[in-house]
Amino acid sequence: MRKPNYDKFPATKVDAQICVGWDQIISAITAVSGGKPIAVDTYPGADEEEIASVFGKAFGKVLMTRSLMKGEDEIRRMTDPFMTDDVLFGFLTSLRINDFFDQDKIAAAKAAKDFTVVVGPGASLAAPEGALLVYADMARWEIQMRMRRHTAKGLGVDNSQDPVSIQYKRGLFIDWHVCDIYKDGLFKKIDFWLDTNDPSRPKMISKEAFFQGIDRTVGSPFRVVPFFDPAPWGGQWMKEVCDLDPSKPNYGWCFDCVPEENSLLFNIQGELFELPSQDLVLLRSRKLLGEVVESRFGKDFPIRFDFLDTIGGGNLSLQVHPTTQFIRESFGIPYTQDESYYMLDAVDDAVVFLGLKTGIDPEAMINDLRAAQRGELVFNAEKYANKLPAKKHDHFLIPAGTVHCSGAGSMVLEISATPNIFTFKLWDWGRLGLDGKPRPINVERGSKVIQWERDTEYVKARLWNHFEPIASGKGWDEIRTGLHPNEFIETRRTRFSVPVTHNTGGGVNVLNLVEGEEAIVTSPEGRFEPFVVHYAETFIIPAWLGEYVITPHGPSEGKACMTIKAYVRT
Repeated sequence: MRKPNYDKFPATKVDAQICVGWDQIISAITAVSGGKPIAVDTYPGADEEEIASVFGKAFGKVLMTRSLMKGEDEIRRMTDPFMTDDVLFGFLTSLRINDFFDQDKIAAAKAAKDFTVVVGPGASLAAPEGALLVYADMARWEIQMRMRRHTAKGLGVDNSQDPVSIQYKRGLFIDWHVCDIYKDGLFKKIDFWLDTNDPSRPKMISKEAFFQGIDRTVGSPFRVVPFFDPAPWGGQWMKEVCDLDPSKPNYGWCFDCVPEENSLLFNIQGELFELPSQDLVLLRSRKLLGEVVESRFGKDFPIRFDFLDTIGGGNLSLQVHPTTQFIRESFGIPYTQDESYYMLDAVDDAVVFLGLKTGIDPEAMINDLRAAQRGELVFNAEKYANKLPAKKHDHFLIPAGTVHCSGAGSMVLEISATPNIFTFKLWDWGRLGLDGKPRPINVERGSKVIQWERDTEYVKARLWNHFEPIASGKGWDEIRTGLHPNEFIETRRTRFSVPVTHNTGGGVNVLNLVEGEEAIVTSPEGRFEPFVVHYAETFIIPAWLGEYVITPHGPSEGKACMTIKAYVRT
C-alpha cells in the first residue's frame, strides 16, 4: 500500500466573509434586516426547532411552516401512492411543494402581521412580500446520518421513528425531489445561506459568496466531497489508501462522485462551508453538462463513480439491475443503472461473477433462488453464473439485466449511470446486514429483468475486457474500454508519462487517477488555475472548459500514470 494522499475534503476557495456561530449569524442578519420579516426556509432534515428557537429569541414570534401544512394523515394519504408498500422501492412523485400546504393558511400567513420569522420547508411561500430570505440547506449524507439517529423529519410528516430504509425511501422518491424543484426556483431570491450540517458550528454566507463559490467551482476541474460507509461485505483497502479510521471494522462503500448525493465545500477564511453538490447541477447545468447532455438529461448529472471495497471482505450480493422499461413503469425513473466494474486493485485470486453459464435452465435457477430465499438451501452461484478471474485494471461491463457480483478481494471503481438504489439482490450468501437482519432479496423482480441470453460466450465476446486501441504517441496511449452498446457512457483509459491533451467535446468528463501518485490538470487557454489530483481521486471536468492537459506531477513526474475517463456518448 502507498502513503495516503487522498483528499477527503476537497474545497473551492472563496474570497468572502463567513459568519460562524449563532451570535455572528444573528448579528449579521440584524444589521441588514431593517425590521423586515424573515423567512428561514429549510431543507428536510434540518433542525427546524433549533433554528426557530435561535431566531425567535433574536427577532420575536416565530411561525412554523408545519402549522400551515395539511394534516399529517392527509399528507401520508397523499404520498402513499408514491411510497408504495415495498420496503425499498417507491415511485418518483409528481407532487410539488404547494401540494403539501393548506392554501387558506398560506394566504392568511402572508397577510398576518403578528409574527416576525417564519421557519421550515416552504417558508418563502408564507412570508410577506419583501421578507429577508435565509436558506438552511442540508447535505444528503448528513440527512442520512440523522435518519440513522432518528432525528430527521420528512416533509410534512414526523417519520423520524420509521425504519431508516423507509425514511430514505420517502426522501428519495418524494421529499428531496419536491424540495430540489422548489429550491431551483428560489436561488436568485435567497439573501443568506445557512450551513447547519454540524449543529455545534453553524455557518452563514451571503448570496454573493454563494454564487462566487458556485461559479469558481464550475469554472475549473473540481471534486465533490466523498463519503464512506461500512457494508456487510466491506473490506480494508480504503482504510489505508484513503486514510480512514483504522478502528472501524470495514469500509465497503465510497461515493466518490455522485453529485445528487455528495456535497461541495467552500473554503472561506479557513472555514469549510458545506452545501449539496446538486445545487451546482441545478444552477449551472449548461456549463457543467454541456448543451447536448443537458438536452438529454435535464438537470440530472448522469455519470456516477463510486468504490466497492472487498479486499479483506466478502462477496457482494448476486444481483441484477432493472431494464429501462421496467424502471420507468415500476418506479417512474427515466433511465436505469447500467454500470461497469473497473478493477482499481485486486488480490491474486479475485473473481467477478458476470452473466450466466451457457445452457443453464432459467426455471431451475429461479426456483433455487426462491428456495434459498425461504432458507431451504444454499444457492450455488457457481452452478449458474460465470465466475471470472479479475486482476488490476480489468474492466467488466454490466448493462442492465446482467446478473453480476464482485467477489472478495477486489477494489472496484464502479462506473455507472446515476439512479441509486435500483439493485435487485438475488442471493446474499446467507448473511445478515449490519443491523443484524437479512437484507431485502428481490428474486421476483429480478426474474422479470434478467437477460438470459447473456451467457458465457456473450460475456467473453462483449463484456470482459473489451479493449480497443484508439491512439498513441511517445510516452502515452489511449484505449477504449467500453461501455456496452446498450449503455450511454463511453470510457477511455489513458496511460501517460508525458503531458496528454484531452477535450471535453462539449460534454462533461469524469475521470479517476487509477495509477500514479499525483497528476496536474491545466488549461492551454488559461481558463482555470492548475488543478492537482491524487491516486484514486475522482474529478469532474465541466463541459464548457473544452481542452485540458493532464501531466504526471510531483512524486509522479516522469513516471507512468493512468486515468480512466467517462463521458456521455453523443
